[in-house]
Amino acid sequence: MRRSGIVLHTRDLGRHDHVCWSYDDRADVGLRVAEFLLDGLSRGQRVLYVGSGDASALVEAVRGLDGFEAALASGAAQVAPLEPQYANGAVIDPERQVEAYAEATEQAVAAGYRGLRVAAEATPLVRSPAQLTAFLHYEHLVDRFMADHPFSALCAYDRTRLSEQALEQLASVHPSTNLPGVGFRLHASARPGHSAELSGEIDMFNRDVLVQVLDRVRPRSHGGRVVLDGAGLTFIDHRGLMSLDEYARSRATTLVLRTAFPGAARIASLLDLPGVRVEPVA
Repeated sequence: MRRSGIVLHTRDLGRHDHVCWSYDDRADVGLRVAEFLLDGLSRGQRVLYVGSGDASALVEAVRGLDGFEAALASGAAQVAPLEPQYANGAVIDPERQVEAYAEATEQAVAAGYRGLRVAAEATPLVRSPAQLTAFLHYEHLVDRFMADHPFSALCAYDRTRLSEQALEQLASVHPSTNLPGVGFRLHASARPGHSAELSGEIDMFNRDVLVQVLDRVRPRSHGGRVVLDGAGLTFIDHRGLMSLDEYARSRATTLVLRTAFPGAARIASLLDLPGVRVEPVA
């Protein structure tokens, strides 16, 4: 089962979960990665640790974990260095990376595992604006893939090396995070016919962030429209709706917001928002 919201521990996340874990302590993130990977092994998943350094250094980082020696020997646990493919500020290819994880997931299942679980130290991949833009799009694509495949991931980000704005955007595209104060989530929807799921609150403090995230993740359209599953949206003010309207018109599309929040439909009916249509849902 996919969870959503603030998480304090990485253990017991499900086969489709996707968590953003921010840290400022290498020992703490090491503990969380170990917790996440060992839980995957206990569930019969193949696990993969991705990080900086060569393969031997990554193996040494996890070899001492309980049961990992045998898992490495059997292939149940693997490591993959970021370099040289993503060295020196290289920008990720979102589609190709998702294809790579899809193939690795298929291989894990074919080998008899219940799925694939990945822990990745992704900070080096989001340092520049170009890297961040590409990686946010990747995060959205891979979240869409894992929503209905036996694939789960922990994306670790060093908050001492990233801006608050970058961290907020990264956390917002994950269903789960340990970062407090993230007002909304924009991630894959389990409901057919939706471009993405939007939950939480949109207010004066984060409406600009929402537009920036939409610009970067580029949710796919359905029938020529961007359709947001807002069943979990608890608040959006008139300026938030106006920001969505500006986004939709800049993309020459219509944004459909399906939400149970009663204020959205009332506000939209009073405003001239050609780019936005609010559809109430039960």
